[in-house]
Order: sequence, then structure tokens, then C-alpha cells
Amino acid sequence: MTDTLDLNADLGESFGPWKMGADEAMLDIVTSANIACGFHAGDPVVMTKTVQMCLDKGVNIGAHPGFHDLQGFGRRRVVNLDLLELRASILYQIGALQAIAGSLNGSVTHVKMHGALGNMASEEAPVAQACIAAIADLDAKAGIVAMAATHLQFEAEKTGAPVIREIYADRAYNDDGTLAARGQPGSVIHDPELAANRVLQMLEDQAVVSVNGVSVAVQPETVCVHGDSPGAVQMAEHLRVRLEQAGVRVTGYRH
Repeated sequence: MTDTLDLNADLGESFGPWKMGADEAMLDIVTSANIACGFHAGDPVVMTKTVQMCLDKGVNIGAHPGFHDLQGFGRRRVVNLDLLELRASILYQIGALQAIAGSLNGSVTHVKMHGALGNMASEEAPVAQACIAAIADLDAKAGIVAMAATHLQFEAEKTGAPVIREIYADRAYNDDGTLAARGQPGSVIHDPELAANRVLQMLEDQAVVSVNGVSVAVQPETVCVHGDSPGAVQMAEHLRVRLEQAGVRVTGYRH
């Protein structure tokens, strides 16, 4: 069983008058936040408020860049993706959050790709390489949150970049260790007890199990609970309690 584990959530996803998630409550539970940078969700005011809450609560501040797709919440794949454009868009988003964090005497500790971008970086080495290069351009010390046992983890490790291997509490897996598509039945898990049991089994076995029963070896360092899911606060709270009861120290990732 893993001795320590970071607990992360994707936050700061409100936009103008439109509200999503219960960020303040989630930040009392998680140890790392991945903050939307304005392309798939979020805006400068939401980013600033979320960074300040992270600083007040001692939560790691992470950038959560995605495709420029507010209407689709960054969950629509880009066909014929231009890798130079992708690299520039990631630089733009991380840089914006770095500026806001710096103005509040904080810093961005890690980067996690959002939605369709995260899935494509996990599945396709060239996309992973473009993401990794953009992060290195801004801060070679920033942790790269990578879906465990995917191209993003392996490509980042080749460069010597600090990698934070991630598993998901509330998502089902394909046979190759990538996430099952959200439209697939059972791909999103809503039961906090089921999610907690799954995570504890992953930590015990050092593996994730796909929807078809295929086991994929992983070495988890962080676990994600999606902040936009219904009941996200209850799931995160229950998961943290179960982890601590099992002797796992829930703490922010440090590198």
C-alpha cells in the first residue's frame, strides 16, 4: 500500500455569472488544485479567487490548460491538431496563471492537461511531447501530472521532467490504461463508497483494472476527484477519510 498520496481536483471552472462546482468546500479536502486557465473554463477573476483560496488553505496551485472550447468544456477533440499552435496555447494558459499566482505571492507547482487534451496527450506521443515542451519552456521544475502508464508519463520521464503519476477515483479505464469515453455506460462513477474501494484496491495492487478486467501496472502518486461531478465534495471527503483510515497520509505532492 502506498504510504502517501496527493488528492487533486479540477477547480476554478466557473465563468462570469455561470457557476460550477463547490470550490471552497473542495479546497478544504484536497491537497492540490488544477485551476482552469480560461480556454475550456474559468476567467481571470475566477482564477484569481481560486488561487487566493489555495494560498489561504495551503493547497498546491496547478495550471489546467485545455483546448479553446468553452462551449464544449474542452471535452471535444481537435481534428488535424497543429502542434505548434497547441504548444503556444499551453504556454499562454500556464503563463496567465503564473502571472496571477505571482501577483499574490504564490507559484504554480504543477500542470495537468484538461479533458480531450489530456486524453490525447495520454494516447499520442507527439501530443504528449508538445505539452511537455511547453511546460519546460516556462518552468522545468513544474510537476507534470500524467495519467499513469500512458504516453504522457513515459514521454515526460524520457526528458527527466518531474512526473506526478495520476489515477482516477471516479472514472473507468480502457485496456491500455487510458480513460473510458464519458458516453460509455459506467465510465463515470458516482458512488463514493465504490470509488473509495476502487482507489484502495489500485493502491494495494499497484494497478488499475479496465472495464474488461485487464490489469495495467501503475505507481500512483496522486488521485483525482472531478470537481464538476455531482456529489464531488461528498466523494472527495469520503475518499480522504477512507485513505486515512487505511494508513495513507494524504498530503500535497512535493518534488
